Amino acid sequence: MNEASKTPASGVNAGAGVRFLTIDEDQAGQRLDNFLRVVLKGVPKTRIYRIIRKGEVRVNKGRAKAETKLQGGDVVRVPPVRMSEAKAPVVPGMELARQLEAGIVHEDDALIVLNKPSGIAVHGGSGVNLGVIEALRQLRPDNRFLELVHRIDRDTSGCLLVAKKRSLLRHLHTQIREHKMTKVYNALVDGRWSSRRTQVSVPLLKRTLPSGEWVVKVQADGKTALTYFTVLQRFEKATLVEADLKTGRTHQIRVHTRHSGHPILGDDKYGYEHMQELTRSIGLSRLFLHAARVGFHMPDGEYREFEAPLPDELNGVLKNLKSM
Repeated sequence: MNEASKTPASGVNAGAGVRFLTIDEDQAGQRLDNFLRVVLKGVPKTRIYRIIRKGEVRVNKGRAKAETKLQGGDVVRVPPVRMSEAKAPVVPGMELARQLEAGIVHEDDALIVLNKPSGIAVHGGSGVNLGVIEALRQLRPDNRFLELVHRIDRDTSGCLLVAKKRSLLRHLHTQIREHKMTKVYNALVDGRWSSRRTQVSVPLLKRTLPSGEWVVKVQADGKTALTYFTVLQRFEKATLVEADLKTGRTHQIRVHTRHSGHPILGDDKYGYEHMQELTRSIGLSRLFLHAARVGFHMPDGEYREFEAPLPDELNGVLKNLKSM
């Protein structure tokens, strides 16, 4: 195979002939299976693992395993995959495209900071055909790499980070693992939150119910979880609090507020039944949880912090509370 037949890993569609893709510095360090999932977008994972097991995928002319870590300069042989095996991408509607474009707080050559609207999943799956990341990839076809840095719940709005470079993704994931990334949320909770309750530190365990749905509970053998709380504003029947996450467990703020006796208003999973009358009276039709601020150090050491303004519908709820 001559040098002209070797093409860079970007810009190649599933369904072409045999390709020889050279790993560049930004792609180095990732697993082979993860690399193929990007190159063969839409191809089922089972098919990707099958072609690896059968030896149809080669790294530097040798067989490789799914967990093989790719290095800069490696040449990966990718076999042809019939287009019928890949799902046709779901095209984002004009309204979703408008919401995402309008929600971009910051964008440069390495990062997108998005003020994600409530009601939109961050990725497809579990009955969701199209999430934020799939839509952004179609809205930014020239970006060969777009990946979520972290996740926030579908019903939660606010700051969401999307990396445009693998090197930045790895850097930010390290900060998350080491609990060095700042994640601050605004939540409207039921009742009067005590100013003396400045932190909640109880372990959380995620369990799958017989229905397939999963729920998070406070349990002694769960994972350590710590949230700091600050009262921002008091109302007659509710309190607006700031929640500073020191760990990033699933539904951490929602379960910690419930454990404290003050669930988040609009929370159908962890809320109390008596809260429904209050949520209706103040015009709240969603979970009142908003990722207001995120901060982190860039690879060059610079600290950067971004804020996402509270959505209009939540500001309207606060106005309604003031008038009660």
